[in-house]
Amino acid sequence: MSSNLTVLITGANGLLGHELCKSMISFGFNVIALNHINTKKNVKGVNYRIIDFTSHHWIDDLPSQLDCIIHLAQSSNFRDFPQSALDVFKVNIDSTAQLLDYGRKVGVKQFIYASSGGVYGNGVNPFNENAPLVPFKQLGFYLGSKACSEILVQSYASIFNVIILRPFFMYGSGQNRNMLIPRLMDSVANGKPIVLQGENGILINPIHVKDASSAVLAAMSVQDSSTFNIAGPDILSIRQICEGMGEFLGKKPCFEFQTEKSNDLIGDISEMRNYLHNPSLHLLEVLNEINE
Repeated sequence: MSSNLTVLITGANGLLGHELCKSMISFGFNVIALNHINTKKNVKGVNYRIIDFTSHHWIDDLPSQLDCIIHLAQSSNFRDFPQSALDVFKVNIDSTAQLLDYGRKVGVKQFIYASSGGVYGNGVNPFNENAPLVPFKQLGFYLGSKACSEILVQSYASIFNVIILRPFFMYGSGQNRNMLIPRLMDSVANGKPIVLQGENGILINPIHVKDASSAVLAAMSVQDSSTFNIAGPDILSIRQICEGMGEFLGKKPCFEFQTEKSNDLIGDISEMRNYLHNPSLHLLEVLNEINE
């Protein structure tokens, strides 16, 4: 992978986007980063541009030459359905279609798309990349938008190299507090009941943003169009996570139990380990980052 590549990153002020910008600048990439709003955490050396995916003609503001597109952006209103359905569509699906067409026109060599491990649904065994996705009518609007974009991206595999990444419960310093891991930490800290399906809650394998960023960087060297799960090294129940947080905070978690146990959401990371990156950061060892 040459370090003199010009790379476009969308969603650059998000958890993964920010970490990726830092890593890419340190490796000498020419980074053009698209943000929805100005922030104070811009990375020195990155060429930031403010873009509104819901506006008209935003694609006209992009450069005429580019090597790689890394599409991480997603609507912040993904939970607000149906009121924000059009915003989710424009940011999650329409922007993907426009970036793919733009990439074709400017001759990009690779397009990397961040989907979601949630497209598998829940199951008793870890999901590998060949596992069937949730039937479309059961996906819901947000995950449906991710599945739709995956289809769009895969359609361009004959034009340039396409990589689809499916992250599972990413976490790290500075993450939005309404995401799962910081939300659990805040619930433990504030004595708010945590609902568990069954005795221990579902099993997950969350991934630290630094491990996820390393996987994205490695994906840029993959020569064939591929799909990869992006998940962490430890399979933990929600109860294990919360009890670890309670020990860290010096507070006893409060649980409410549902008798009907839901299936788990675990990503099989064999392909990630073989071709991208072997994750090394363990959630229960970096809880200080979640508490920031």
